Formats: sequence, structure tokens, C-alpha cells
Amino acid sequence: MDQLQDKVAFDDSPVAVLYDRYARPVYSLVLRIAQQPASAEEIVQDVFLQLWRNAKRYQAARGPLEPWLFTVARNRALDFLRLKREKQRRREDSDDFSILPSAVAGPHPEDALDQARRGEQVRSRMASLPEPQRRAIELAFFEGMTHYEVAATMGEPLGTVKSWIRGGLKHLRESLGEGFA
Repeated sequence: MDQLQDKVAFDDSPVAVLYDRYARPVYSLVLRIAQQPASAEEIVQDVFLQLWRNAKRYQAARGPLEPWLFTVARNRALDFLRLKREKQRRREDSDDFSILPSAVAGPHPEDALDQARRGEQVRSRMASLPEPQRRAIELAFFEGMTHYEVAATMGEPLGTVKSWIRGGLKHLRESLGEGFA
């Protein structure tokens, strides 16, 4: 944690005061999630760097700084874990297929036909969604963006984007039927 203080140089700005006040509790939260001290330090540094760069955007009327700061730190730590899991999953997937002969690893013809049919159903239902819902779902699920990133990309409020995604997924689930999943 002391190394983190050496890395972050906010000069004499108000962010330095916030850093002194909140760096340790934010670090504790992030370390609890990330379970890796070096990664936790980097995440905390990123959180305070974001605060420093975007300090003018903070609106006190939308809520206190402390919960926002902990939320940003939590989300960054969770993003770190997701990325780590995804890398691990890709590594395991590539390892699994390199061991198996290609004939064993290939899909069954029936499975391929079933998957193609399901894919067509999903594409058809996706096309029937209103444009904002469809685009939000595509960005979130097919391009792997977080809800926050989708909102930024679409230039819409986060709550609106979440509602579009939730409504669109509900519509898809209902139209595809429970047995689809």
C-alpha cells in the first residue's frame, strides 16, 4: 500500500486530500475482491486517477462522493476478476482442444443443426426488438461491454440502458419460450 502512495502524484489538489482519507479503505475493499495486493494497488490507482481526471464531472446533487468512490472501486475490482476468469477460461478451452483428436472434438451433426436453428430464432427475435433495446443487448452481450460502457457508447443514461436490456431480454425469453435456454 505504501508503494501505491509513491505511484500516485496528485500534487496539492483536493483529490490528494480525498486520497489520504479514502485510499486505505478503498484498497481494503479492492483487495478483498481481487485477492492480489499488486492488482489491488493498480485498481486503487486507476480509481483515484479517474477521480482526478473527472473531478469536474462529479455532481454532489446526485449523491455523496464516498458511496460513488466505493462503487467505482468495486466495479473495477469485479471487472479485473471477470477479465482474469475469461483469460483462464480461454486458456482452458485452448488446452482442452489441443489434447483431443479433431474427430472427438467436433460437434455432432444434430447438435450443429439444432444450434443453427436456435441461432436463427434468436436473430429473428432480436430483429423484432426496438432499435435501442436491440443495440444495447448487442453491445452488452455480443461485444462484451458493461452496462456503463453501453450507456457511454449510446449516449444514454445508465438507468435507461439497463431498462432497455432488461426489457429486451424479458421479451426474448418470453418469445423464445422457457425450454430454449
